[in-house]
Amino acid sequence: MKVSDKVVVVTGAGGGIGRELVFNLLSKGASVAAIDRSEGALKETVIQAGDRGGKLSTHIVNLTEREEVEVLPEQVISHHGKVDGIINNAGIIHSFVNVNELDYEKIKMVMDINFYGTLYMVKTFLPYLLKRPVAHITNVSSMGGFLPVPGQTIYGASKAAVKLLTEGLRTELKDTNVKVTVVFPGGVSTNIMENSGIENADNKEMDHAEVSKLLTPSKAADIIINGIENDKDRVLAGKDSKAMDKLYRINPKKAADLIAEKMKDLV
Repeated sequence: MKVSDKVVVVTGAGGGIGRELVFNLLSKGASVAAIDRSEGALKETVIQAGDRGGKLSTHIVNLTEREEVEVLPEQVISHHGKVDGIINNAGIIHSFVNVNELDYEKIKMVMDINFYGTLYMVKTFLPYLLKRPVAHITNVSSMGGFLPVPGQTIYGASKAAVKLLTEGLRTELKDTNVKVTVVFPGGVSTNIMENSGIENADNKEMDHAEVSKLLTPSKAADIIINGIENDKDRVLAGKDSKAMDKLYRINPKKAADLIAEKMKDLV
């Protein structure tokens, strides 16, 4: 789906990849409904959008509350006149600890935001998208959604659920006007740890050399929008995601062991 003149809803638009998705879409002539739970973060997105913000609306929504999500389509249509696509980008991680050390409250929060938030958006917007001449659903999973990452097992499980949900949707909608894309970002230089409410996040920071290897949010957004415009089924964002996808297909154990070795200082 070419995004010019389309109306696209972006979740997690208050920062990181989500904010850059908003900017990328606006620069290509799309109108955007920016969704986030933080009013302050959305205001900053508007400020940074500058002159591009004329086609931008903001909506403060807690994606874990289905009732809040279900009123969104009419709000978006009231402001923009239509809705052509959704990008489910919002997500959180949890502290780098093993499942045995993770409390149920945090487990539920991760699943509620990453999986159920995505599901609520899909279920709510799909009837509207099916009425459009062309439409698109994009769900952001993770490299951790196909490859186990020690200390992020529940996060990975939530993103694996997003992966299978998206692949199932693609099959169900293959004869309709709605195209479906699943995205697997690798390492991206965002503030996801801080935004996920992880205490002592500074202790987990990587050195400058490691950070320089990460994909920038802007580049990740560009890869995602390019995938949408070319109706890609799968988008692997980052060299690490592409490499691990290949290795995991060939030798899952070797891939898992390699990631475990790289992550041993964090868990």
